[in-house]
Amino acid sequence: MSADPAPSEPPVLRLREEDHVVVATADLPVDAEIRLPGVQAFRTTAPIPRGHKLAIRPVTQGGQVLKYGQSIGRATAAITAGDHVHSHNLGMDLDEREHEFGTARVQPSFPEGRDLPRTFLGYHRPDGRVGTRNYIGVITSVNCSASSANMIADQFRHTGLEEFENVDGVMAITHQSGCGLVPDSEGGQMLLRTLRGYANHPNFGGLLVLGLGCEMIAVNQLVDGLGLPEGAYVETMTIQDIGGIRATVRAGVEKIQEMMPRVNEAQREPADVAHLTLGLNCGGSDGYSGITANPALGYASDLLVAAGGTSTLAETPEVYGAEHLLTRRAVSPEVGQRLLDRIEWWKDYTAAGEGTLDNNPSPGNKTGGLTTILEKSLGAVAKGGTAELTGVYEYAEAITAKGFTFMDTPGYDPVSVTGLVAGGATVVCFTTGRGSVLGCKPAPSIKLATNTPMYERMHEDMDLNCGRIVDGTASLTEVGEEIYRMIVEVASGRETVSEELDLGQDEFIPWHVGAVT
Repeated sequence: MSADPAPSEPPVLRLREEDHVVVATADLPVDAEIRLPGVQAFRTTAPIPRGHKLAIRPVTQGGQVLKYGQSIGRATAAITAGDHVHSHNLGMDLDEREHEFGTARVQPSFPEGRDLPRTFLGYHRPDGRVGTRNYIGVITSVNCSASSANMIADQFRHTGLEEFENVDGVMAITHQSGCGLVPDSEGGQMLLRTLRGYANHPNFGGLLVLGLGCEMIAVNQLVDGLGLPEGAYVETMTIQDIGGIRATVRAGVEKIQEMMPRVNEAQREPADVAHLTLGLNCGGSDGYSGITANPALGYASDLLVAAGGTSTLAETPEVYGAEHLLTRRAVSPEVGQRLLDRIEWWKDYTAAGEGTLDNNPSPGNKTGGLTTILEKSLGAVAKGGTAELTGVYEYAEAITAKGFTFMDTPGYDPVSVTGLVAGGATVVCFTTGRGSVLGCKPAPSIKLATNTPMYERMHEDMDLNCGRIVDGTASLTEVGEEIYRMIVEVASGRETVSEELDLGQDEFIPWHVGAVT
């Protein structure tokens, strides 16, 4: 389990004794005096924005700058105590990290006497899995059928569900591909995995698979590989066979109306939290992300793992530079090497596009106080808590291992979350410092704010304020337990703020890799 950061009397946060920098918890003017234990008093040499870094000891040009006790880059100019440390004087540290396997394995224990829930109310499926929602999906094999799928789903968006209280809605699952992409290619297989993962997701009680009729990834090709459990309710249609868009929409609406009573028969029943798979994601990060929401979510992740559940970290470009911390937690050299192999794939992939992995952070991240991908990654991996790493998966691959796992995805929020849900995530926790408004279906997304000012400004889009940790009004442990309780409540049917707005259908965005012919 993560430890609470040590508070300080001045408006700065010191994370480790050996760090060269602290994080400002308020806007600091030039010439503000800073006093910290074990450090000679100094004054700020420039204004320091809230969430940004402030040097507490000198660093020579070319020297490593430590935060979280790890290198976040090298000084591109001499740094003195009191300096603002950011893009103007901090650059990438390209030194190779030392990769050890299994030297820091931890199996978190579930705390006794804390009255933390061990069960939730879910939808039990015929194959033993348990869903947290009960949707009907209209999934497209090709973009050519996307508009028709949306028209079908839209017929049920605001009406038609009144008498079916156990049906959460009808969701169109559309995308930009399915033809012109060789099915056996890496990109084709990735798309098939994603579509099959959604089609076979425990949060769907019924499914209509819709195609055009002449595409490369055909309806039967999609359905034949699903491996659906006995009793699953699936219908298929192609626009060309039905007789065009209008006829298809009429027929699709009729098929879903026929599904409704049967899907509605499912009712929430108690289930062990071991049946939950939690997706861990972040977007619009800031200087507080690795201090508040991310480690608090990591604490909640450890609680779920200790209770027998599964949590999955993602966003490979945003663990780059911190992957050595994850390999130390691997249950075997094979699991650790699988993560390193994905990092190497990404180096080749970005190089082919004339980029590098250290192109990150984004402009918004930098405005929020993050400078290098190393700093961002060290904060991002905190979402994974401390539990040992039991599995590493390719994009949209089915998550089968229990415990803490990792999935290879891009850092782009909707693409990453799409992969996690395709892998089987039944709940998603999404941390944000700048204010990302991403929603998700069919898995509910819990939005965790890293700082209080953003939460207060965007409280209608955030589920929980983790900024209280740095405000000093709640501990990391308290917020971590609060997140865990919220995960169980949402899994049991509590609506998230993004669900209240009916967000998530348009955020289904599979990762596109490979040539389109």
